Amino acid sequence: MSVVADQVRRLDAQIDRFSLVPLTNVDQDVEDQGIDGNLGTAAATAAALSSPRVTELLQIVRALSSGASLGTRPHSKRIQRLISQSGLADFGRAYQQEAKSQYESEIEWLLLGKATVQTYGVVMNHLLEQIIPLSDDIWYWDEVLSSYPYSFIYTVQTSPLRMWAFSKDVYNESVYKFKRLNNLVIGTKAERDAARLREDDEAEQEKPTPTLSQQWRQFYGIVRDSIIERSITDIRRRVLSPVDICRSQARQKRNQLVKLREMTGTGLGILMDEGLSFDATDEWIGVLERSVVLMDMLLQSTLHLDLGLSEFEDKVFQGVEQDPELSIHVEDDFSLTERSAVLARRLLSILQTSIPEHMHGMSVVAHENGRPPRLIRYWLPALALFLSSSTILRVLVNRHDDILNWIQDLGATTRDFWFNWVVEPTRKIIGTIRHDSNSEIAIMSRDSLKADRDSLERMVVDFAVDRPNISVGASSISEAQIADIRSKVQEGDVTPILRAYEKDLRQPFIGAVKGDLVRSLLIQVQKTKVDLEVAISGIDALLKSQELVFGFVGLTPGVLVAVGVFQYLRTIFGSRNGARQGQRSRRSIRVLRKIDRILSEAKPTQSNVLSYKDHGLLVCEVHVLRELAHGVLPGDIEKEFIEDLDELANLKGIQVQMRALDRIRWAYAEWLGKLV
Repeated sequence: MSVVADQVRRLDAQIDRFSLVPLTNVDQDVEDQGIDGNLGTAAATAAALSSPRVTELLQIVRALSSGASLGTRPHSKRIQRLISQSGLADFGRAYQQEAKSQYESEIEWLLLGKATVQTYGVVMNHLLEQIIPLSDDIWYWDEVLSSYPYSFIYTVQTSPLRMWAFSKDVYNESVYKFKRLNNLVIGTKAERDAARLREDDEAEQEKPTPTLSQQWRQFYGIVRDSIIERSITDIRRRVLSPVDICRSQARQKRNQLVKLREMTGTGLGILMDEGLSFDATDEWIGVLERSVVLMDMLLQSTLHLDLGLSEFEDKVFQGVEQDPELSIHVEDDFSLTERSAVLARRLLSILQTSIPEHMHGMSVVAHENGRPPRLIRYWLPALALFLSSSTILRVLVNRHDDILNWIQDLGATTRDFWFNWVVEPTRKIIGTIRHDSNSEIAIMSRDSLKADRDSLERMVVDFAVDRPNISVGASSISEAQIADIRSKVQEGDVTPILRAYEKDLRQPFIGAVKGDLVRSLLIQVQKTKVDLEVAISGIDALLKSQELVFGFVGLTPGVLVAVGVFQYLRTIFGSRNGARQGQRSRRSIRVLRKIDRILSEAKPTQSNVLSYKDHGLLVCEVHVLRELAHGVLPGDIEKEFIEDLDELANLKGIQVQMRALDRIRWAYAEWLGKLV
């Protein structure tokens, strides 16, 4: 719900408390009369409360109650229909000529109170809807005036309008001079009659009718003279450049919008502070009458931009006090029935006439001083696109085959990227998690080391059997010694081979021909191969232990690229939620800045509260912030947020409002961080 809905609901509850007290007393009287035995009076009272007229009025009261339309905004057409259905505005109806019971009169005023509250909500909504778009137009003019390049762009954009206005003025002035020159300017009827009486057919001779070419040359000369005269007399165009003139016009339009925003904000503040302000010392029916007159005067006076804010306030309050339809200004015998009829007609007048007229006037002022239409702002790019359309079409036709090939290559590249860098790495990661043997990372085959180690073992054992004197220092070798050699080879010890190698190395040539130098050297080559494979197997084991990490590293680039492209395409062709979220974030920052600026620059009254203008502008910004935060905060947090916003908007002193703004900043930073 919005600020207006809360205000309407609160005032509706006050109307119930004020107006239902007499009806409660009536119910108690009926009960007491029944107990005391005065059954005739009780029956008459019950009959009066159950009459068709009272039943109809009570149905309308329920329809006008804010509880019947909880969460919905007041609707002007619906309120008009219900007031017309009640017949209170038609003072000549038959039932109003008859004597009314007290209960019927009370219910009628209850109905008018509900209708006044709903109309109050309609007027508030109307003012809020009219004032909020003005900030965007003011921001546009600030951007135009912020730099000379922006002003130059605005000058180029609006050049067709200025040329059209200049041509139209020159044409109208030239046509007028041409008609006067040819005696085509017709005077009043009296002058024509006097001319006919003075006309002397014998003395007057007809003038020769000029030819078409003569008329055209004459008209062309008049147009040329008009252009020269306007160029000479227009001092501004001779002193200022076109950009400076446009900046001056933009500044004037901005000032008009700022004045309109301040006037509307002042009206909203007056309506919030003075409208339907019930006091225990005042008659609540009189408050209704003054509030209705206040709404009417505000709608009539808001568009008077020639007035200052103080003059505007004085005019509104003076108009309320001097309104001839207030009951305090009429004779004493003015009955409640007549007062209710006057109030009902005034409500209908506000809903049917004042609000539409004010809406039309605001739209006219906003259109005259607001940002130019999109056609004016984008006519130059549209014209450039239109002029280059033939060239673009020619390029597309000539490059038809190339474009098709580019599209096909793009599709194939996208498909290969998806399967090779996203699908395949994902499949490998899944295989690693499931311990799939086919997906294991391996630098060498699994059985290569075992085969080479067994081969080395056989080579050393054979050498030891063939050369026991070198291997064990004896003429023969036992099985135990062979087993010992096998175990040492598995640990990397090939001492028998090294002994033969060292012996033959003393005489390398003899050892190579007659000894075992070549054989021992080749066995050492196999030993080196086995050592290398052992090192590689260690690296292989390390890689296998981190296989899942390498799988995710291989998948990360493809996923990042895919997600980035998807987000980009979603931003362009999708629902544009990201763009809207960014726009809401920027707007929320601007709203909080405006609230802080309003409170910081406000000039408090003697009672240390905001002026009508500042209060109205503050309520407007609070309304916008509340709509932006709706749906972001959780349900229980949103209730507390609304309470703090109400404290920020209510007139409890500027210091209290500043503390409420600070509390909003730190208490809801976790959720408002999504916006701010």
